[in-house]
Amino acid sequence: MEGNVSEFITLNNGHKIPSFGLGTWLSKPGEVGAAVEHALKTGYRHIDCAQFYFNEKEIGDALQRCFKDGVVTRDQVYITSKLWCNDFAPEDVEAACRVSLQNLQLDYLDLYLVHQVAGLKKDAPCDLGAVTDEHRLGYSPENMAKTWEAMEKLVEKELSRSIGISNFTITKTENLLKTAKIVPAVNQVECHIYLQQEKLRKYCKNKGIVFEAYSPLGNPTRPVQHQDDPNPLLEPLVKEIAVKHVATPAQVCLAFILQRGMVVIPKSVNPERINENLFSTLVELDSEDMMKLKALDRSHRLLKMMFLYKTGQTYDQFWDIKEDEDFKLP
Repeated sequence: MEGNVSEFITLNNGHKIPSFGLGTWLSKPGEVGAAVEHALKTGYRHIDCAQFYFNEKEIGDALQRCFKDGVVTRDQVYITSKLWCNDFAPEDVEAACRVSLQNLQLDYLDLYLVHQVAGLKKDAPCDLGAVTDEHRLGYSPENMAKTWEAMEKLVEKELSRSIGISNFTITKTENLLKTAKIVPAVNQVECHIYLQQEKLRKYCKNKGIVFEAYSPLGNPTRPVQHQDDPNPLLEPLVKEIAVKHVATPAQVCLAFILQRGMVVIPKSVNPERINENLFSTLVELDSEDMMKLKALDRSHRLLKMMFLYKTGQTYDQFWDIKEDEDFKLP
């Protein structure tokens, strides 16, 4: 129920995911390991990773130190990784998963996500700004179905306890479910006060898919920024509610997502902010706060994923804006 924050959320396969975690995208080498260690010592039990973040080796070293020092045991920490776009070919999926397992120094993942909806060729550059149409394979329901079939085999082989998706619209999730044997456990998407994705959240709930929010604070260090991009932490209403609850703007933004029944994974390498973010679980917004914050929604996506757009493809086409608007929820 909205307003009731649970420490764990039960997935559609019975496994439980901590509702609060540490994001690691853009956490730099030399910083991310210390951030993970501090987070685990502070009480975090969920670390969100990805092969494309290029920091899983350092995270793996940090995990091993925490295991060795008795900070946590493996079964007390929920670890997510993701399949990058140039490994969508079915024959590449398991190998990619095993690379993440090797770097993280783990025997299994708790959750493995398809990172994006559209594929890239194997030789696509790591610098997303250098990706051209020659590298883009685009989105194909048929190809994604084959990728997902390979993902399902990871569960059979016990390489990942759960599998899920990321950046999937209603339309693309509907396409996937036509052939999927395993319903995705999670859909991890951008979500904050300016992009609340309420219809997608309701859709996922109806399908038994847990909704997970990334960039809940607007990700101020994101590599591509536009002049008209709003900053959730500077929103006057957020500041007003923060003063009311003797909290910080970040804590208000995170509490808003948690009280909507979502998983949230704010990123930080700053020990004080890591602590501050976790205390958002103790902030109790009232119904008036929630109503006012909901009114801030403007469907403003900060991470548009334009490196995946085929030549001539528009934002609305890539994100299925009309199709999702027309979709009728039960």
